[in-house]
Amino acid sequence: MAKKRIPCQVWSYKFQVSYSMNETCNSDDFRALDEIAKGLESGITGWRKDYDCCSWVGVICELFSSIGLDGSSVWVTRVVGLDLGSRQLKGNLPVSVVRFKHLRYLNFSDNFLKGMFPVELFFMHNLEVLDLSNNGFSGPIMVKSWLISSIRFLDVSNNLLEGALDTGFCTNSTHIEVLNLSLNLFSGNFPLGFGNCTSLQHLSINSNYLSGTLPSDLWRLKKLNQLYIQDNSLSGSLNGVGNLSNLVQFDLSQNEFSQTLPDIFTSLAKLEYFSAHSNNLSGPLPASLLTSPLLYYLNLRNNSLSGSINLDWTNMVNLRSLHLGYNKFHGPIPDSLSYCRELRNLGLRQNYLNSQLPDTFRNLHSLFFLALTNTNLYNISSTLEILQQCRNLTILILASNFRGEDMLANANLQFQSLKVLVVPDCGLTGLIPKWLRSCAKLQVLDISRNHFSGFIPNWLSRLKFLFYIDMSNNSLSGEIPKSLTRLQSLIYRDVLLDDTINFPFVIGRTQGLAELQYTQFWSFPPTLDLSYNMLIGQVWPEFVNLKKLHLLLLKSNHLQGSIPPELCGMTSLEVLDLSHNNLSGSIPFSLTSLSFLSQFNVAYNNLVGKIPSGGQFLTFPCSSFEGNLDLQAPGCNPLPTSPKATSTSGDDPKESKMTISGIPFAVGIATGFSVTVLIFFMSGMLIPEVKLAIQSR
Repeated sequence: MAKKRIPCQVWSYKFQVSYSMNETCNSDDFRALDEIAKGLESGITGWRKDYDCCSWVGVICELFSSIGLDGSSVWVTRVVGLDLGSRQLKGNLPVSVVRFKHLRYLNFSDNFLKGMFPVELFFMHNLEVLDLSNNGFSGPIMVKSWLISSIRFLDVSNNLLEGALDTGFCTNSTHIEVLNLSLNLFSGNFPLGFGNCTSLQHLSINSNYLSGTLPSDLWRLKKLNQLYIQDNSLSGSLNGVGNLSNLVQFDLSQNEFSQTLPDIFTSLAKLEYFSAHSNNLSGPLPASLLTSPLLYYLNLRNNSLSGSINLDWTNMVNLRSLHLGYNKFHGPIPDSLSYCRELRNLGLRQNYLNSQLPDTFRNLHSLFFLALTNTNLYNISSTLEILQQCRNLTILILASNFRGEDMLANANLQFQSLKVLVVPDCGLTGLIPKWLRSCAKLQVLDISRNHFSGFIPNWLSRLKFLFYIDMSNNSLSGEIPKSLTRLQSLIYRDVLLDDTINFPFVIGRTQGLAELQYTQFWSFPPTLDLSYNMLIGQVWPEFVNLKKLHLLLLKSNHLQGSIPPELCGMTSLEVLDLSHNNLSGSIPFSLTSLSFLSQFNVAYNNLVGKIPSGGQFLTFPCSSFEGNLDLQAPGCNPLPTSPKATSTSGDDPKESKMTISGIPFAVGIATGFSVTVLIFFMSGMLIPEVKLAIQSR
């Protein structure tokens, strides 16, 4: 099973030399360089045939003092570094590299090199920096033969290396400071031996297939400040971590640790980043954890932690990201979190908090992201009034709370920065709130699975950045406003949100289609979902204006009239669901030109005539057309005529829908599409963790 690349802490190792650009290349070094260029399938762009090799791309030289034949002192130029990262190099790494007697720096990262790992490199006695990361090297590494006493920086991450992880290199090396073995296929137990690398400051073995417990000698690494062991199958005790007094960043997420978190954080006075999500940790939060004033990132979501969350958070003055969702904490939500004035990201989803939002949260002026899905939160009017004071609030996820409350349709609220609002499955009543029209930056709106009534407001079309609308599973009536066919972002796809901010999410398709993953917010599929309402009128021909719309879902309403042939101009359309309405006439042949259309459903209408047979229509199942008694479908005759229903799920018709839940587990999905937005974002911080999408279905 292939591992996914996980963004890790970027390490740079400063390598400075002085050299002359005009010195002639040493003949031995020139021959080695020539053999390297000839040995690679791709060659090396920028390398010439002249002897001035020190001016070649990526070649670093240095002047050395030497004794001439007459005994006098002379200066010679030797190659001391090869900096050939990200050069599109292909093939096996030529063994000629080992012929450089003075080489101290070797970087072939981010290329397409392959073959067995070149263990000969570890016989280069002057080599200090070796970076072969992000290539396709394979096989085991026979570390017992390593002679790498001079290496200080070693990065072989994101290759296809496999076998047991041998720490024999630590026997001969007391100088190594950075060791990155992550994103490979190493397996077996976590080995003894790392404790002999006494100068080690950074150790990454994340995203392998290691198991067993953490060995005791690991706790002898007094200089260690970054430890990444996430995404393995490790278990056992964590008590020894308290000995790593210089630890700054520690990630043990996505393993099998199942004990309580030890109360050892007083000993970790320098800790700034701690992630232990997706294990099976239990028990309460240790008291010492909340006395870590330098901690800026804490992620303990998806465990079995319990006890009160109403603790004293006043010492966490640097806390910027706090993720405690998917545990067994109980409330209330602590007032003291408002003392964390730097708090930017807060996720408490799927806990039994059973409280109102503290009034003091209005002081969280840095708050950017808030997710409180399914926490038994109540009093939505107070919640919204408080949160409007958080002027930087951009993403707000409040799904499955406020049961049966009114969303303040006429309140005068101002959310100046809001771009994502997700409030589905709350049973909210009343009209669609008018205050939404003041959210000028809004891009994603999900108010599905509520009890909103009345008409869809025309002013929605004035939200020029809105490209995802889900109002399905409500009691909305009247015609579809023709103004929706003028939504600017669905015409021009002008997404405002900074695309440097990641919003990883998954679209899971449950009818045999492959799951899609996106890593940028601007990749989210433009959607208009008005399914399961009481809308009347026609399907507007003007929908053709929405050239950027991917999903048009109008299922289970009372729409009448014909299917407009103009819809063939919706050139980005992937899904069109008009089923369970009262549409009549024939299916326009022009729709066969929609080359991206992967799902099409007009079942249970009053359509007549022949089903078009060209284009994507050759791929649609007979069930897409059933319930139309006078529709002629070659190969499907007679068409299925099961009783007309509002759902294909067999349960609540409002469960079969497309939804943004704001949580990492698909909720209430039966058939059709399911969308789960995983908004575990990295708000400008360098985070050494994080799977792009973690799902549990």
